[in-house]
Amino acid sequence: MLRKLILTAIAISILVGAIVYAKLGQFAAMGKAAESAVQPPETVTAMTLESAQWEQSIPAVGTLEPVQGVTLSTEVGGRVTQIAFESGGTASAGSVLLQLDTSSEDAQLASAEASAELARADLARVRELGKRKLASQDAIDRAEATAKETLAQVGNIRAIIAKKSIRAPFSGRLGLRLVNLGEVLKEGDPIVSLQTLDPIHVDFSVPQQQLGRLKQGMAVRVSADVAPDETFAGAIIAVSPEVDASTRSVRVRALVSNPGERLYAGMFAQVEVMLPDEEQVLPIPATAVLYAPYGDSVFVVEARKNDTSGDAERVLRQQFVRLGRARGDFVDVTDGLKAGETLVTSGVFKLRTGMKVVIDNKLAPNASLEPHPADS
Repeated sequence: MLRKLILTAIAISILVGAIVYAKLGQFAAMGKAAESAVQPPETVTAMTLESAQWEQSIPAVGTLEPVQGVTLSTEVGGRVTQIAFESGGTASAGSVLLQLDTSSEDAQLASAEASAELARADLARVRELGKRKLASQDAIDRAEATAKETLAQVGNIRAIIAKKSIRAPFSGRLGLRLVNLGEVLKEGDPIVSLQTLDPIHVDFSVPQQQLGRLKQGMAVRVSADVAPDETFAGAIIAVSPEVDASTRSVRVRALVSNPGERLYAGMFAQVEVMLPDEEQVLPIPATAVLYAPYGDSVFVVEARKNDTSGDAERVLRQQFVRLGRARGDFVDVTDGLKAGETLVTSGVFKLRTGMKVVIDNKLAPNASLEPHPADS
């Protein structure tokens, strides 16, 4: 019995040893294959760095204001007899927008005109009598005063009648109608807003450190959410002579063209004050930067000769850089790179120093200085 157990143990040991030997041989073969295997090069997109000239600007946030804007109201009370405008329409300077009832004033005007005519006739008779020495100077003075008083009454009534015709003080776009036909208005009741929108003002604040760079007449560019694909050109027309003590900023006003009146008063807008000097920069796409807490870096493509085959190949070198201001899809590199170097522009998170690469720009990102992404 003991002999059988010994023989069984020996057989099992031999079998296990054979299996282990076979596996060790397989592992050794796999190791040799891995050592001899060559990793295929990574496909990347790349660009050759070139210096450029960027416009210098001062960014700001502004509010659009009408060049002229007012809410029309009545100077005198009365009943509305005619409305000559529609909500959202346009009005020309001097055009009648609303008419109040003037029936009582018309009757008073007729009476006042008759009194004035009689006073003029009386004055003429008294002056004729005065020439004949039949009327005193006192009578002549009284007749002249009466004539002037009646003429003043006529003028006063005509002024009241004129005030009951509400006219547009300037040309512009009308807002929403706030009155109805037949409504009795009191003095000061609002009727409709009237605003001049083309051109339009944009008011914005600039830090006091930039005050010395601002000049009247400087060009500005304005953009707003209502027209994401457009920029509106204008120029600075005024710089406030005082600095806000709480924000240490100065108020600036620019006049901006607004064709089609797409910009409305009260809108939020992005403003760029264009400075006359241009800046020398070395722009790279923002997608080329590997951002990290310890420092931002990029991957530079370098050409070298393979030690084994002697063939030319491209390998990567990680380069730490210092970044400047951004514009659109680009960012300026102030230190670490120079013009003429080849830079990987996308997929940098999967790269490392010494990796072999092949350049294929068919799927390169389309970077722009003024991107306008479509709504998703």
